[in-house]
Amino acid sequence: MTSVLRTRAGARIRPVHLLIVVLAGLLVAVAAALIMRSVLQPRRTTPVYDPPVLAGQQLWGACAGGFYARLGQTIVLTSTGHCTTEGTVAYDADGTTVRGVFGPPARDATCPHAGHTCASSDINYLVVAEDRIPWGHLNVVDLGTAGYRIIPPGTKPLACADIAIGDLVEIDGRNTYRSGKVAEKGEYLHSKDGAYFPCMIGARISVGVGDSGGAVLVRGIPAGVSSRSFSGRLGFTPLAEGLAQLGLDLCTEPDCGLEPPG
Repeated sequence: MTSVLRTRAGARIRPVHLLIVVLAGLLVAVAAALIMRSVLQPRRTTPVYDPPVLAGQQLWGACAGGFYARLGQTIVLTSTGHCTTEGTVAYDADGTTVRGVFGPPARDATCPHAGHTCASSDINYLVVAEDRIPWGHLNVVDLGTAGYRIIPPGTKPLACADIAIGDLVEIDGRNTYRSGKVAEKGEYLHSKDGAYFPCMIGARISVGVGDSGGAVLVRGIPAGVSSRSFSGRLGFTPLAEGLAQLGLDLCTEPDCGLEPPG
């Protein structure tokens, strides 16, 4: 009788014991996966300046920052014309510190496509608040885990004609570094958004909400403005034409040729 009771008791205990072992194994596996992910995930190795460099980083809402430039004696940061409207105030993450005020988007005086707006590039700019200008770093693009990229003195931004199929492209919108190759070039005319751009470049880089306006480097050179998603892939418009239309000069020196305030 005692032997039977032990057998029955054992029959009840063994499944419970097995379940505990399985659960423990699963926990170990999950912990190992998390550790591996933490180890393998790219990490930032460069310092964040104060005020921070926002070229290449998240700027405001669904807008990303492009490149620092000069509008006369004023420091601005490029972004995209479709992301927000002129006069919009951008704030730091604290919701109170003002980063600056958005200026107008690039626009052609006339447009041959009825019902559309025409522009050389999908670009606008943020007039950076004086206390948020990263003096000494205005020729820098922050690519996050890929590090800072310094724009050498005298660098000319690329135009549409300077960009070729197969060129290496880099972006860091949404604080996520990505790279890929130029896949196609052509005009952009779309009835849905009513925009026309004479040059749109497509690249094999995944994009999402928050990438708009971000800096695009081609062959390591300032080249474009993140503009559209084509089935989840990057479409960008050329930088040189956009800067010219807005009367901007790309910053290629630490203080962009200006004297920082004392």
